[in-house]
Amino acid sequence: MVDAIVRELERQKDYLQGAPLSSIYFGGGTPSLLDAGELERIFAKIYQLHTVQTEAEITLEANPDDLDLLKLQVLRNTPVNRLSIGIQSFAEEDLRYMNRAHNAQEARACIENALSQGFNNLSLDLIYGAPTTSHDQWAKNLETIFQYPIPHLSAYCLTVEPKTALDHFVKKGLAAPVDEEHANAQFQHLMEATKARGFEHYEISNFAQPGWYARHNSSYWQGDPYLGIGPSAHSFDGSTRQWNVANNAKYLKILNEDSPRSLENSGLFERETLSPATRYNEYIMTGLRTIWGCTLDKIDPTFRTFFLENIQPFIAKELVLVHEQRYRLSDTGKFMADYIASELFFIENN
Repeated sequence: MVDAIVRELERQKDYLQGAPLSSIYFGGGTPSLLDAGELERIFAKIYQLHTVQTEAEITLEANPDDLDLLKLQVLRNTPVNRLSIGIQSFAEEDLRYMNRAHNAQEARACIENALSQGFNNLSLDLIYGAPTTSHDQWAKNLETIFQYPIPHLSAYCLTVEPKTALDHFVKKGLAAPVDEEHANAQFQHLMEATKARGFEHYEISNFAQPGWYARHNSSYWQGDPYLGIGPSAHSFDGSTRQWNVANNAKYLKILNEDSPRSLENSGLFERETLSPATRYNEYIMTGLRTIWGCTLDKIDPTFRTFFLENIQPFIAKELVLVHEQRYRLSDTGKFMADYIASELFFIENN
């Protein structure tokens, strides 16, 4: 797989048109399973093909059971300078319900070991709204996080994805479904507790100490171009989006061809040219979720009247706040972000 990733990096080297890299993100699976030599090969190719900014944010996504002390020591000798760790909860019952491989002790040990190895730029993931997560336990999860000098927290409401083990258990009555009121109460506590600890709520699910916003995520939310490498990876150049083939075997076969076809004809990816309506909808969907909100000057004039007419009911209910033509969600509106955005979408007639 690493050979194929290196080949794709070579073949996609012009996608970003020479723009310097401000962030590199290893995610979408278990990148922490890469050994030192494999990471070194990937980084060497990235630095050979691209200009990487001196202060670039370089993140590796991992779960606590993947990050033992030895692995952290290996990572410390790579360009990785930020870890995003899927803690999810410090309660055993929650972790079993979510079918996580780690336990609460491993979660704490992972954080402490990462800090001991000099990884001060840590982002921790938590999940709220699970039927097993009482309000008291949710408060304890947050207090445990606050015990550590963590600059970034991502907290997501539990969703039951179709065709997953949890979906099967819920349908069979073996696990309780998610209760919206229960989740909303925990989201409200999340906002209050993080604010009291000095965190800035800069996106619906993301909280950071001042100056510690995730560059990778922020660039995506603000519509900056990005290049994705590997099976299922998505890329965006400002006007088109493309996504790689998801099947690992097909991905490897395409990139291991002795006489490579042109990228356009290789079957490596599918590409979509975004229509003005799609670009408007995506701006609403991502912009409204952030501290920066949506501004009229970034909305295509074709859709401004539509936007202004449809957002008025939410302004009247104080779910959306307006200041100098900048539209942001109120604290009450944040839990309804997806619904509000969907009501502002422009549906094209085929």
